Amino acid sequence: MMGARAGGVGAGGVLRDRTAGLYLSAVVVSGFGTSAMWLAAGVWAKSLTGSDSLAALTVFAMWAPTLVGPLLGTVADRVRRRPLLIGCNLGMAALLPLLLAVDSADRVWILYGVLFVYGASGVVQDAAETALVATAVDKRLLGSFNGLRMTANEGMKLLAPLVGAGLFARYGGGPVALLDAATFALAAGLFALMRVREEPPAPRASARLTRTVLAGTAEGFRRLRAAPAVRPLVLAAGVTMLLSGINGAAIYAVVDRNLGHSPAFVGPLYAVQGAGSVVIGLLAGPLLRRLPERVFAAAGIALFALSVGARALPYDTVALASAAGVGLGLPCVLIAALTAVQREIPDPVLGRTAATASTLIYVPNAVALGLGAGLIAFVDLAVLLLTTGAAGLLTALALLRGAPGRRP
Repeated sequence: MMGARAGGVGAGGVLRDRTAGLYLSAVVVSGFGTSAMWLAAGVWAKSLTGSDSLAALTVFAMWAPTLVGPLLGTVADRVRRRPLLIGCNLGMAALLPLLLAVDSADRVWILYGVLFVYGASGVVQDAAETALVATAVDKRLLGSFNGLRMTANEGMKLLAPLVGAGLFARYGGGPVALLDAATFALAAGLFALMRVREEPPAPRASARLTRTVLAGTAEGFRRLRAAPAVRPLVLAAGVTMLLSGINGAAIYAVVDRNLGHSPAFVGPLYAVQGAGSVVIGLLAGPLLRRLPERVFAAAGIALFALSVGARALPYDTVALASAAGVGLGLPCVLIAALTAVQREIPDPVLGRTAATASTLIYVPNAVALGLGAGLIAFVDLAVLLLTTGAAGLLTALALLRGAPGRRP
């Protein structure tokens, strides 16, 4: 078990624990590769096809597996979670070199296929990580831990997008894919070094496997619906990620049409967004100890919404400032929702429930990425961004109206 219980309730208590340090190191390593690949994939598709919509669809391919998130999340409750994390990372390390074959527009389908598997593996890993952490970290530390996790993951956007864009501009997409494969292999090694005691999952009869999986999937929805401290945060996070998907689909059009830059300028924007996420990740623990979770989440949604609307202005300085605002605001509702799920849901069903929450949160993002890829071809960009920002402000107000006077 993680020793953070004896180390206080702040970030220092988390960081002093060996297992927590290994986990966060794995997040940093794999997050670096993922951030580099995420950016390079869009630039890759854009450079081969010349299409903003096809570039946006690379991100959609990564998010699409969240549509079956509850089903994939059930895997995390059926096997030991640490070996599952090791296997998923090694599998991706073996798969990514296939992208070396993507050298023309007629082979872009290989890129989308690999990204789809990438997303499916990510859903399983997120469910396993959420459940593993919840059983190993003191409930009082979850806000600080999740904030540090967000800092570690999003902080890679300070450097990884620039590295990914630079590697792609110089050598093409192949080296970026190999870099990501290496980070997956290293993350698998770090997970292997973790010492965590796990209870063996309950045995299931093979003849009833399908029925068991479907029942487990439904159980995740029932658990969320029956948790009043969790349900509004998950729903607000889902709406916010819907708006984030539209914002993400429009990013290449913002850079091209509004700012007049090449697609590689997306790299600096994501780097600035990562800086904002680093800051809010460090502050999340202290803020969640002083504010009701809904107030913390609503404030972040409002900042995100204002930042998206500001992207309608055709100025580099405003674009960079709005990227920082998105980085600061968007993680708030995600951290609050994840912390509530880990605190309120029992461990035996936490994997599938966490995956169900992730589905409700991230499926709207995947749908919006696909929808936004079409909208940017037919709707005025400024109108799309301002409408998205206004919808975000309404979401923040709705969540704030239901906020209790004190933290649950």
